[in-house]
Amino acid sequence: MAGRGARSLNEAFRGLSLSSQTCREAASHRTPSTITRSMATEAPLPNITTSVSADSHWRPVTAVPVTIFNFPSFEPARLESWSAKHLHLPLRRDILHLAVIYEGDNTRQGTASTKTRWEVAGSHHKIRPQKGTGRARLGTRQSPMLRGGGKAFGPKPRDFGTRITRKVYDLAWRTALSYRYRRGELVVCQDGMELPLPEEFEAMVAAGELQDELQRSFKARWARQMLDANEWGRRNGRSTFITTTPRDNLFEALDEVPNYGRALDIEDVDVKDLLETGRLVVEREALKEMIESHQSDLVAKVFVTNASLPKAPESGKILVE
Repeated sequence: MAGRGARSLNEAFRGLSLSSQTCREAASHRTPSTITRSMATEAPLPNITTSVSADSHWRPVTAVPVTIFNFPSFEPARLESWSAKHLHLPLRRDILHLAVIYEGDNTRQGTASTKTRWEVAGSHHKIRPQKGTGRARLGTRQSPMLRGGGKAFGPKPRDFGTRITRKVYDLAWRTALSYRYRRGELVVCQDGMELPLPEEFEAMVAAGELQDELQRSFKARWARQMLDANEWGRRNGRSTFITTTPRDNLFEALDEVPNYGRALDIEDVDVKDLLETGRLVVEREALKEMIESHQSDLVAKVFVTNASLPKAPESGKILVE
């Protein structure tokens, strides 16, 4: 046993001596001090400067370009400049949530009403004696436990409306429009946006040759063709058309195809309407009116004598026509 242990110990020392010699040989091969590259990999180093000049500080965006299109051909008519405070605000989900909840609460009717046991008609005498019948004890027929009785803790007419600061609500309007603009889903068209119909169809309508059902079906088909041609239809997320005043052909045609889009008057538009469908197709005058009526946080309404108050940001300046 002792001889076998001595042999294993000698083999271990011999292995250690070989490994140390290998390390010394590897250390003798040093990396050359200069590295040469071929012409295929050689490239000039870029001029990187770490110093920053005083004039290269960050400047916020003050205006954004808006293209005005013709309707329904979707051809660009001109390029305008709109203020970044109107159409280039950062996304604020909290403000949009507050505005949508505020609108939803104020549209609730709150007219649900039930009768309590004291409002149900009928005699209020006790149905049967308290004891002696062997049955459950009961009071009046107006009890909430009986059929036809009153409702315990039922709804009563109430106001579900909530409040929100005017400036926050106006900011939510412009934030929704800015969100659409950033995603390229805000299409601004010329004023007087109307759905043109073929002359043959109008002549037949004037002559009384078409019934109302045929007129509605033709308008619906014409609207679907127009929306599909511009990629505004059902496959692309529907579209919301906003005009300053109701337009007969456009509104009637879109009422027949609610799965393709809808048309709204500017007085019927809320923040939720700006966020629901795939895109917004807005008249230029309607967009300007919406912005002007929702910029209370940008325009001061306090008059001070001999003082310069901040003016509203300018939008709608023509750049290219």
